[in-house]
Amino acid sequence: MAHKSETFELTCDLISRQSVTPEDAGCQAMMAERLKALDFNIEGMPFEEVTNFWARRGTEGPVLCFAGHTDVVPTGPVEKWSSPPFEPTLKDGMLYGRGAADMKGSIAAFMTALDRFIKAHPDHRGSIALLITSDEEGPYINGTTRVIDTLEARNEKITWAIVGEPSSTALVGDVIKNGRRGSLGATMRVKGVQGHVAYPHLVRNPIHELAPALAELAATEWDQGNDFFPPTSFQVSNINAGTGATNVVPGEVEVLFNFRFSTEVTDTELRSRVEAILDKHNVEYEIKWNLSGQPFLTAEGDLVDAARVAIREVTGRETELSTSGGTSDGRFIAPTGAQVVELGPVNATIHKIDECVKAEDLDTLSTIYEQMLIKLLAN
Repeated sequence: MAHKSETFELTCDLISRQSVTPEDAGCQAMMAERLKALDFNIEGMPFEEVTNFWARRGTEGPVLCFAGHTDVVPTGPVEKWSSPPFEPTLKDGMLYGRGAADMKGSIAAFMTALDRFIKAHPDHRGSIALLITSDEEGPYINGTTRVIDTLEARNEKITWAIVGEPSSTALVGDVIKNGRRGSLGATMRVKGVQGHVAYPHLVRNPIHELAPALAELAATEWDQGNDFFPPTSFQVSNINAGTGATNVVPGEVEVLFNFRFSTEVTDTELRSRVEAILDKHNVEYEIKWNLSGQPFLTAEGDLVDAARVAIREVTGRETELSTSGGTSDGRFIAPTGAQVVELGPVNATIHKIDECVKAEDLDTLSTIYEQMLIKLLAN
């Protein structure tokens, strides 16, 4: 490989570890050893099959935390990759491998930025922390949320959190996420009466009974959004019914749907409005709700300012603040009162076959993180 830098080499090391969620494959142990050499106190926090750690250097506030995950999504068909997914491969300036962008590149950039900053500022103010999990790509039950619960129980607070999710769109640093929409999902079963299609008076078709209500749900304006969030979105992701025979009316239909919602509406309001529409259409239903995250927003403050200035100084570009995209572990950190931003590499290939990151972007990202450390914690 032609490209050589500490951040690049560390990213390659991490990619080579087959940490498919919830496996960690030794990534965190390697990180912990490097952090111990920088005088971090390392606290392992495993929960069930999930590996997590909390590392902290310093005992006073403010606390700047780098948050990330060592687990990656499955590779998909290995034969469709242009190179083995767990063998980091550099080609035409791009580093290929599962996790290159999401988010082993960010983790490597965390580590090298910390190394340079601490060696230059050994007596920095406040504390530096890392919150690392292997459960971000999985059920997210025993990962960051459990670590945060532990920290909250002992009143250990994060002031600022930099989440290394791949936030950039075309160029590293062109977009940072300063918030995320909430996510409210549901599994709904609509009941009918099964029977022969030729005897409609003896059946009750749950698909027919659901259809008008579903049309109203899809057409409803839930809110108009605001300066930071687009309008709340309702989407059906799956409808399943039928016995496999064409001449049988099903007795039940299952519908999966999801809201990505803004701060203009609460999950309680959404549940109530959905059930009111179903009741209005006399639908017989059972519904199971799953709130996987509340919306959060860091509209302004020291962290956003530091990110903007660091990106400008390192890359020469102005960054865009965005709340678009899916959820991240930032949703578990923000409710504690922390300012949260997501800043990472370009996200064009995440979760795809031939996931990759521009090799030189890894060094750029590390320098941005270092500059943020300087702005927030240098004496």
